[in-house]
Amino acid sequence: MRLLFRFSQLGLVVLLAIFTMGSADNAVRYNDLGHKMMCVCGCGQILIECNHLGCPDSDRELSELRAALSHGDGDTTILESFQAKYGPTVLAAPMLTKFNLVAWFVPPVVLLIGIVATIALVRKWKLRTVEMPAVPTTTAFQAARERIRKETEF
Repeated sequence: MRLLFRFSQLGLVVLLAIFTMGSADNAVRYNDLGHKMMCVCGCGQILIECNHLGCPDSDRELSELRAALSHGDGDTTILESFQAKYGPTVLAAPMLTKFNLVAWFVPPVVLLIGIVATIALVRKWKLRTVEMPAVPTTTAFQAARERIRKETEF
């Protein structure tokens, strides 16, 4: 009998933990998603932190976020629905899509390719030899050179 009482207490604690974890999880998700979105009123603040007086949009957005969380929508689904409704500026940081990956990674790759190509070109130019003109050995040239040195005092 005593053992049965202990098991029922343990079961009650486990059920209580399961039910409260869901609400704590939604609170964490609400806070996380609210920090990933911007208020659309034009104040430039994070949605949860929009605190200017008489904001016409933050209450509506926050209630939509609560409703989406209560429906059990996933984080990506919620962010995509907000982006579809309010445009891409509603997100504080762009979502990780194929286009965004290309937009983030292609410019540094092109820059590195340009640097490597420039280094290779400079090395190629540096290794290229240019023929120097032969120094004339005629006596007239030597006499002209001596006269120039004397006139310029070098």
